[in-house]
Amino acid sequence: MSLSRASRQFAMSALLSLAAVTPVMAQESPANILETVENSSSAIPSTSAQLVPGISNTQVTVPSTGITSSQLPAASGGLLQIQGMPNASVPWSIIVLLTSLTLIPSVLMCVTPFARLLIVFHFLRQALGLQTTPSNQTLIGLSLTLTFFIMQPVGQQIFQNAVVPMQAGQITAIEALDRGEVPMRTFMSHYVREKDATLFIELAKEPPPASMDNLSMRVLLPAYILSELKAGFQIGTVLFLPFLIVDMVVASITTSVGMLQLPPVVISTPLKLLLFLMVDGWHLLIGSLMRSFT
Repeated sequence: MSLSRASRQFAMSALLSLAAVTPVMAQESPANILETVENSSSAIPSTSAQLVPGISNTQVTVPSTGITSSQLPAASGGLLQIQGMPNASVPWSIIVLLTSLTLIPSVLMCVTPFARLLIVFHFLRQALGLQTTPSNQTLIGLSLTLTFFIMQPVGQQIFQNAVVPMQAGQITAIEALDRGEVPMRTFMSHYVREKDATLFIELAKEPPPASMDNLSMRVLLPAYILSELKAGFQIGTVLFLPFLIVDMVVASITTSVGMLQLPPVVISTPLKLLLFLMVDGWHLLIGSLMRSFT
């Protein structure tokens, strides 16, 4: 009973002292208020220690982080500082990144042998008389795998010359793009036809360069993809001719014997597949395609 009575008395005294101090604190400055609070806190006796024996006042020590206000980063006004792109805002950086991701398939087709390989594989499927076998996903996956095999040395050079120095902070992103352009230019200029390059030089109204390695990317990119399309169609046409001969022979035989109820393509398709497997067609085709890039 004495303990609860003492607690109520202490609470009432604290409320009365707070009511007396509040009007005065409202008229004083923040410095005076802080001084008043310190004086009042020192004047209040440690009643809790008297009411509950065995419990003493404890001190809480807050660990120091060692960080001063001068070391804190200053507010950049909502800007994301990117190396090589000063004062680039976060929304615009996200837009540029997402746009680049959507353009990756087009870039892959324009600067790699992917287009030539895929065209040849589609010609092969049509020549065999197959509509969905191999499927489009299978042909695209095979083309991607072979493209990675061909472009791996070029990608290694780009990584060593551009990506590693940029990650180390030695060069900016713009300088990394300039360095990464050199291996790609060397690769593409090796397979660009001079006729295609001349066409786009005339369309761009640029002076003729001293060599194919000095072509600008504005001319080199369309000239390369045009040359790859022509090469893919040439290989596909040569690949189509043997199977076309098989179709003509089967059609002439079935017509001469009067077998008009059964379409010639039904008979020629198994024969073409047997011919393709007997000569190990996949091995010959992939080997010839890979050697065309050496």
